Amino acid sequence: MKIEKVECLPVHPGWRKNFVFVRIQTSDGIVGWGEAYSQYDRDGAVAAQVESLGQYLVGRDARHIRHFLQIAYDDYAQRRSSLEFWCAVSGLEMALWDIAGKSAGRPVYDLLGGACRQRIRVYANGWGYKLATPSDFAKAAEDVVRQGFDAMKFDPLPRPWRTHIPKEHIRHAVQVVKAVRDAVGPDVDLLLDIHRRLAPTHAIELSRRLEDLGIYWFEEPCPSENLEALAEVRAATRIPVVAGEALYGRADFRRLLRQRCVDIINPDVSNCGGILEMTLIAAAAESELVAVSPHNYNSTTLALSATVQAAACMPNFTITEYFMPYESFAPQVASNALKPVKGYIDLPTGPGLGIDILEEGVRAHRGKAYTPRRFRTAEDAPIPNE
Repeated sequence: MKIEKVECLPVHPGWRKNFVFVRIQTSDGIVGWGEAYSQYDRDGAVAAQVESLGQYLVGRDARHIRHFLQIAYDDYAQRRSSLEFWCAVSGLEMALWDIAGKSAGRPVYDLLGGACRQRIRVYANGWGYKLATPSDFAKAAEDVVRQGFDAMKFDPLPRPWRTHIPKEHIRHAVQVVKAVRDAVGPDVDLLLDIHRRLAPTHAIELSRRLEDLGIYWFEEPCPSENLEALAEVRAATRIPVVAGEALYGRADFRRLLRQRCVDIINPDVSNCGGILEMTLIAAAAESELVAVSPHNYNSTTLALSATVQAAACMPNFTITEYFMPYESFAPQVASNALKPVKGYIDLPTGPGLGIDILEEGVRAHRGKAYTPRRFRTAEDAPIPNE
C-alpha cells in the first residue's frame, strides 16, 4: 500500500483562521485525511512545511507510521523542531492513521489497544470571543448552558496582554468569573484560560481571589517554557494548573512532568506529533499521576475526530475542547461530523477517524489570504500597565 500523492488543502471556515487539511492518497485507492494546527496568519508557513515534508512520504508504505515519524525528525528536521514542523508531522501522521483504520475496517482507537470509555466529555470554547463586560459574559454563558454544555472555558482578563498588570485587570477578571458563576450555577465547570500572559505574582493573586468559586482549572498562567514560574503558581494555589498546548513531542512534556509544574496537561493532536504521540505523552503523564485534557483549537471535524480516537484510549483522560464557532461549518466538509449531546460525544464506530470528508466541500472553501494586521510600534506602544 504505497503512498501516491500528498496534498495540503487550507480551508477557510468563515471565522478567524484557516484550517490546514492534509489529504494522502494510496495505490490501493484509500484516501486518508488529517489536520495540522494553524494560527491566524501563520497557516501559510504551516502549509509550506506540510508540502515540504509530505514529498518524502510519496512512494513509502502508508503502514510504516512510526518509521516515517523517526525519519521526519532525524533526517528531515535534523532534530531541530519548530511549531511548523510539529504541525506538519501531526497532520500527516493523522492522515496515515486514517488510512490504517480504513484499510483494517476498524476505528483508530481499536488499533491503539481499544477504548477505555464509550463517550468523551467536552467543554465549550470560543463563546467568549470579544466579550467585554461581566454582564456580557454572564448572558453568553447562560446560552452555552442552554445548548447542553456543563463545562466552558474562557479568558476573563481584559486586553492588552501584559506580563505585569494593574489591579484593575485583576478586579475585572474576578468580576467576570463571579458573574459567570452566578449565571450558570454551582454545577457547571468553569475553565479559565490565561493564555501564558502573567508573571507569577499576578497569576497567584488572581488564582487566590478565585479559589472559592469552584474553578475547574487555571490554564497556562505563565509562559509554558518557564517551568519554574508554572511550578511557583501551582505551589501557591488550590486550583489545578494546566499547560501543554504550546509544547511539542514527548521531550517537551518530559520536562514539564519531571518538575511537577502541572496537575493536567493539554497537548493538541494537531501539533504535538499526532495521534500516537499524544497517547505516548498521556502514558508518561499517567505514570506521574497527571491527567490529560487534549487541546483542540482546530476544526470540529478532522482534529476533533482524531482527538476523540486518542482520548478513547487514555485511562487518565478527563475532558476535551469543542470550539463552538466552528460547529456550523462542519457539515460543509464532513457528512457525519461528531457533535456533542449534553456535553458528551459518543465514540464513532466507522473505520479510520470515523468521519466521512466531503472533498468537494473542502476544495470549495479554499483558504483565504489575510490582510496584514497593524501591530503597534515603539512610538505608539502604550505605557506598561496602562
